[in-house]
Amino acid sequence: MNSTYNEREVLALLQDEKTQRRGFEMVVAQYSEQLYWQIRRMVYTHEDANDLLQNTFIKAWLNIDYFRGDAKLSTWLYRIALNECLTFLNKQKAMATVSLDDPEADVLQKLESDPYFSADRIQMALQKALISLPEKQRMVFNLKYYQEMKYEEMSEIFGTTVGALKASYHHAVKKIEKKLEEEF
Repeated sequence: MNSTYNEREVLALLQDEKTQRRGFEMVVAQYSEQLYWQIRRMVYTHEDANDLLQNTFIKAWLNIDYFRGDAKLSTWLYRIALNECLTFLNKQKAMATVSLDDPEADVLQKLESDPYFSADRIQMALQKALISLPEKQRMVFNLKYYQEMKYEEMSEIFGTTVGALKASYHHAVKKIEKKLEEEF
């Protein structure tokens, strides 16, 4: 993250057609890494994460004129990224269903064969546990645990109540704990 990044200044750049491109380049520089890792935790392969990150920024660029500033820019970008992930995962699930494969096994195989993923036994067990979670619980867990995002901000991204998100996170943690206990 860039310590000189000022969202108010960037928003002003984005609103002016002459400086919009420069403002968007600052947005990409500011949020690329954290969005990449959030996406990567959902799709598990470097190539898929890169593609979805690129799709996220393309959608953001194409719709930047519609950004009203009601929420933070990062919240808007997270929502686009999560929607891209959901679309991708639903397509993957549909393809796995058509081929009668086990979707969890397919994801796990991709993860294990990914040259960019190096994990010890504990990390692999955690990833297996995360794969077994329903998509929304996995997303909530990833945002809370890895990004340390506040429930209020997640509420804006998901369009749901803070209470529902807390419950979702709690259930995810319990399921992960159970899977890890079974593994070890």
